[in-house]
Amino acid sequence: MTVEVFSGPNCAYCKRAKDLLDRKGVAYSDFDISKPEHRDEFVQRLPRARAIPQIFVNGEHIGGCEDLELLDQDGRLDALVGRAD
Repeated sequence: MTVEVFSGPNCAYCKRAKDLLDRKGVAYSDFDISKPEHRDEFVQRLPRARAIPQIFVNGEHIGGCEDLELLDQDGRLDALVGRAD
C-alpha cells in the first residue's frame, strides 16, 4: 500500500491531512511542491489541480484534505489503506 501526499509549506489543509494519516498510523510519502521536481510531478499527474494537498492511495487520486476526512468519517479510509481496527 502506498500513500502519496502532494503538499506545500504553511498549508493548513496539508497539515490536517497529514495529521489524520499520522493518527491513523498510515505511512505516506510527502511531496513538497515548493521543490521544482515535486511540482513538475504534481503538474504532470494532476494538470488541472490548483489546490493542495492532493492525495493518492495505491496510485488512485482520492482528492484533497476534505475528501480524506470524508472517507474517514464514512469508515472507508481504513479499508482503503488496508488498516482495520
